[in-house]
This record gives sequence, structure tokens and C-alpha cells, in this order.
Amino acid sequence: MPKTRAPKASRFKSAAAKPTQGLPDRETLLKYIREAGETDKAEIAKAFGLKGADRKALREMLKELQEAGDLGRRGRRGLAQAGALPPVGVVDVIEKDNDGDLMVRLTKGDDTALVRLAPGRSDPAGAAPGVGDRLLVRFETLENGETEARLIKKLGASVHKILGVIRKSNREVRVEPVDRKSKESLILTDPKAQELRDGDLVLAQVGTSEERYGPKRGKLLEVVGREDQPRAASLIAIYSHGIPTGFPAAAEAEAEAAQPPTLTGREDLRQVPLVTIDPPDARDHDDAVYAEPDDDAGNKGGWIVWVAIADVAAYVRPGSSLDVTAREKANSVYFPDRVEPMLPERLSAGLCSLREGENRACIAVRMVFDKSGRKKGHRFVRGLMRSAAKLSYEQAQAAVDGEPDDVTGPILAPILEPLWAAYRCMLQGRLARSPLAIESAERRILINPEGEITAITPRAALEAHKLIEEMMVQANVCAAETLEAKKTPLIYRIHDTPSQEKVQSLAEFLATLDIPWNKGEAPRTDRFNKLLAETREGPNADIINEVVLRSQMQAIYSTENIGHFGLNLARYAHFTSPIRRYADLIVHRGLIRALGLGDDGLSDQDISQMKSTAEQITLAERRAMAAERDATDRYVAAFLADRVGATFAGRITGVTRFGLFIRLAETGADGLVPISKLGGEFFIHDDRSHALVGERSGARWPLGMQVEVKLVEATPITGGLLFEMVSEPAPRDPNAARPRIGAIRRAPGSFDAKRKGGPPKGVRKGKRR
Repeated sequence: MPKTRAPKASRFKSAAAKPTQGLPDRETLLKYIREAGETDKAEIAKAFGLKGADRKALREMLKELQEAGDLGRRGRRGLAQAGALPPVGVVDVIEKDNDGDLMVRLTKGDDTALVRLAPGRSDPAGAAPGVGDRLLVRFETLENGETEARLIKKLGASVHKILGVIRKSNREVRVEPVDRKSKESLILTDPKAQELRDGDLVLAQVGTSEERYGPKRGKLLEVVGREDQPRAASLIAIYSHGIPTGFPAAAEAEAEAAQPPTLTGREDLRQVPLVTIDPPDARDHDDAVYAEPDDDAGNKGGWIVWVAIADVAAYVRPGSSLDVTAREKANSVYFPDRVEPMLPERLSAGLCSLREGENRACIAVRMVFDKSGRKKGHRFVRGLMRSAAKLSYEQAQAAVDGEPDDVTGPILAPILEPLWAAYRCMLQGRLARSPLAIESAERRILINPEGEITAITPRAALEAHKLIEEMMVQANVCAAETLEAKKTPLIYRIHDTPSQEKVQSLAEFLATLDIPWNKGEAPRTDRFNKLLAETREGPNADIINEVVLRSQMQAIYSTENIGHFGLNLARYAHFTSPIRRYADLIVHRGLIRALGLGDDGLSDQDISQMKSTAEQITLAERRAMAAERDATDRYVAAFLADRVGATFAGRITGVTRFGLFIRLAETGADGLVPISKLGGEFFIHDDRSHALVGERSGARWPLGMQVEVKLVEATPITGGLLFEMVSEPAPRDPNAARPRIGAIRRAPGSFDAKRKGGPPKGVRKGKRR
């Protein structure tokens, strides 16, 4: 059999006619590279017949396209359209997902996404691939639009890195991965590994192993900490997810050189008693609000609402080191014990934070609402403000509820009561718009100065939260409307309508609860809200809320507007948090440019790379969310580690073929009951009813069922919780078809009594080799 080789760039070239000779324009060049699949500078120059000065110009064009995010590197010299995958390519196995499937990435393509390796395929010449292996695969697009990789051949081990904890014995030094989805451990044979201590957190590179079975060998790269140090959970999350940390010296120097703002080029808003309302432990304050009745005779009962946002654009100029670093980070990442900020502390907690009683640069929007809560108009100003008070949500809410303190007492009548009156007016407009009313239970982890968890409590949902949320939403709408009207490019926050597949899945689940849902009717927020309202007081309220949430698409950043389904808005952009989100900074620059508010607005380079910026900050947001979730899980596991053996009330929040996910009522912690812990019966995963069903008895473990579980294992280093079921399953559904006994459990190749003889169906005879 001939050897299978990784394809070269020339094999991907289109059979199209030879391109027109001479230096191409941007679109022609991108079209050529897109059709070539993968190429390099020399191939491009040859294709267009370029020599001398034209070759130099080509290099500049390619450099600009890479900086704009339109081109991606493929090795040292190769180029391809950013994110593009070839028909055949070499990949590294990066990780396993929640279902145990392997995820791969193109070896020469850091800009490409993770792709699922088609299950059930192994190299005929060896064992099945695992994390750390390098493979030759064929990329195929499925009917649903997703891409999967199909194995052609294993090529050896990759240079994949893992974060793990050292486990020493008399004979070996082993690295156990901190990722609970990973089953790959490494053996360190480097002499320096003997100096490591049990419990050290290390970064190691996956090597090769001469042994076919057993752990792979690895190389020690870095010692990053200790598993028993108080803040290990967030440290692990930062390293595991590649969260950028710290700032280059140039960025720090730019931040230190920043000066307090003056009135030059600004409107004086210091007499407007704006206040900040944030969590009690907030270190940065990037928004302030104020409201007053509209004295316009033509708008009786109407309100004027001011939202002022920190003017980060005044300090983070396009192309500066601060700007480059902020774009790379894309957002601040918040852990229970620390923050990894997008901007240096000098700005994030200093000059850009709207501190009480200090002059601060801001971009503010003055919005006018009628008595029905409909926005009549707005205008943006670049101003100088001074916060009249720094309040927490709880503090402001208590004051309005009749329990003011020394801070809120003097400002209750002139500031807080008008704010609440304006919000209740705006609430009429919100209710008429009917955005999604999904409720999400958030956990608050309380940590003492020593880094120990003192409590895990549900985060209260106050009217003060909703007030700030609605005022921020309206300010964001104003930003999008203004930039659209001025025809200025912007990054939208978009949220697509639920897919037909998700709606179908929701309808099938609701049918198991005898709740009708017309699958043919287009999804609308008011339909979802009606469902949530009708079931809110019933026994299935929590799980219906959960399933409706899962039926929604994920919001992303994009230069193309499709509206925001969840908020039921035609146009929406993030404007209100530029200290912690790069998207908001781009919108601020757009407003400065569109409204002629200064010379530090949106640059031509910002515009040229806006599409790639939107994609990058979307990925960074997902990365931050995953890191924050993982750190929280590890802290919760540490909190529960000394309660192993205790029983807890919970609810089934996930049903998979390998077990049940349980959410504890007390802490909101999530853990797994493996299918092996459900008793001796074999359970089948019914994905339509979201239940595990007993093969013989028909007993069911459905999604949403309230159960009691015993904690059998809590692993802080991975954040994993394992439970054992204490409750009994629900009885058989009399309307469900009884599964065939043994249909799932029968081993491959086992004898079928209904067949007269010969090999099992679908297996052909062949000569023994």
C-alpha cells in the first residue's frame, strides 16, 4: 500500500484560469488565496508574474491582510484564509469534550477552530488516537453545517501542553491533568523532575512513548504553583484556558503617563448628580446614572435619563501598546478571588473608574422617554462628570425599600426615588417589547483574606439590578442607532433566533410533560415568556426554565446585524463597559468619529480589522466564561471536600448516555451520577424525553426530577463532584414503547437466534490473512 502523505499547498490550488498578470488588488489577492487553500509568497508572486518592486508591494499587502485578521499563518511560510480548513490536513488532538469525543486543531493553524474527530475511527495500524496525538485527517462538512475530521492515519505525538499536578512515588514522577475531561497522564523522566514536590502544579509537554500501552512520556516546561495554595483554582483556570495575564512594559508606561481629565473639548456635567450602583466588592465603576422628570410640556409624565460611561478611548489610543494588549485580552476575566483586567490598574481602578467626588472623563447619553416608557430621542455628549455617590445594589435597594443609611438617606428623595420612578416608566416599554424572561440562578462565593471559602450563597435578584440593566440596555440601543444613522462601522451584539432543531427538541421535551408547543410557528420571545409564566408556579418550573435557556443560541459580536432575539431588539451594541470589554471601546471610538467629538476616534485600521476583531473578542469571551466557570467549580469542590458522605437535595439538570448531572439546591454545585451508580439495570438514553430509561423495568430518570444524592468524591484540583443516587427512579411511563431487551447490551458479533447461521448480519466473509 502506498504511503499516505500530508498534502502540499500546490495540491489545493483551484483549477481556475491563470490570474491576470500584475500586482493584484486586495479582493483579487484574497480570492486567489481562498481558492488555493494554502499557498506562500513565492507561489503568489509566480502566479501573478511579480518581480522587483511588485514583490515588495506584495509583501506589504500580505502583512496588512495578516494584521487585519484576513489571513492566517500555516507554518513558517504558508498562508491561507483565516480559519480556513484544507480538504486534508495534519492535526493535533487537543482535548476531549463532555461526551468524551476528541477535539482536534490544524497543526499549522492557530487561527482555526477546534473540530470534532469522527467517533469510532481508529488507525488500522495501531491503537485509537488520544489527547496529544498528531493525525492526518480529512475534513468533511455535515448536513447541519458543522465540520468533522475523519482519521486517515496517526502520525505520532504532538507538542500539546497540559497543566497537571505532580504525583510522586518511589519509582516514577507522574503528571495528573487538572482537566477532569482528560484521562491522559504523563511520566516525567527528566532528572529535574526528581526535584519536584508532590502537589506541584506544572506545565508539561506531551512527548512520545516507546510503550504501546500506559502513560506517555512528558517534558517539564514550568512550575506554576502548588495545588494546596489558597488561590490555586483561579491560577489553574488561567493557565488551562490560556488567559493572557499582566501587561507589557510599554502598556504599563502608557497607563502611568495618563493624566487626569480637563474640561477641554468636554461638556461640564459635574452639576448632574450621577451615581454609581455596583456590586459591593466592585473595584471598577464604568457606568453612572441619573434621572429627572421631563419639564417639556409636550412630554407630560415623561422622564429624562442620563447614563454616563467612562471615557476609556481618551486613554487607550488606536495602535498604542495599551490598545494592542486590550484587543488581545478582549475582556476582563472575573474569578471569585481575583480579576485579570483588560486594562492596567492605573486605568481600570483609577483614572477610568468613576470614583465618588473625583473628576472623570465620560461619554454620556441623555435619553428622553414618554410616560409609556417609549424612547422619544437621545443625544451623546463627551463630558466631565463627578460621581455624587458610590452605592452597592443592596444599599440602594434597601434605601428605596425604606431602610436608608447615612449615605443613601440624604440622596433618597433627590436622586434615588426619581431613578426608581423613571425605571418603572421604562419598565412599561420593556414589558411591551417582551424580551426573554429567563431566570438564571447565580452563585456568590465568599472568600476570606486567606483565600478560604466561607460560604456559597445564591446571588439575590434585586429591582436595583433590573434598573441598571434596563438603563444600560437603552444606552446600548442608542449607541447602535446613532452609529447606523451616521453610517459608521460598528461591532453589534447579535443573538440569533433559535434553530429549528433546538425548537424541535424543546417541543419534544414539553410533550413529555403534556405541554403543547406548535413546532411550525416561528419562535418569538413572547411565546417563550408565556410558557415560562404559565409554568412558573408548577413543579417543573426550574427545569422548563433550564430547557428554554438551552434552546437559545449564543450571543456573539459581529459586524453584520441580525438583531438581538433575546432582548427583542432590531439593533444592539455594547457601549456601557469599556473598562472591561474591548467591543465597547470600539463603539466609543465610533461615536467619537461619527459625532466629531475628538481626534481619538475610530481609526482606519480599526475599521479594516473590525470583522476579525469581532471574531476574536467572541472567542475570548467564550474563553473567559469557561475559565470563570471552571474556577468556580474548583472552589465549590474544595468547599464540599470535607462533606464527602453527606446527602444533599438536588435536581437532574442534564441527562447523557454516561450518567446524570445533578445540581445541588444548597450551593448550586453541579456534579455527576455515573450510570454505573444507578443500580444493576441497564439504562438507555432517551434523547427525546431527556431521560435515562431502564431496559427491563422502564423506570425513568427524567430531566428536572428532584432527587437526593450522596457525595462520594470531591476533587478540588479538577472541580469534579461525583454522587451516588439515594432516591428511587420514577415509574415507567405507560405511554412509552417498551425497549427491546438486550438490543443495546448485546456484544458486537454475538449470535442472533433468529438467524439460521453464518456471520452476523452486515459482516462479510473473507480469507484469513
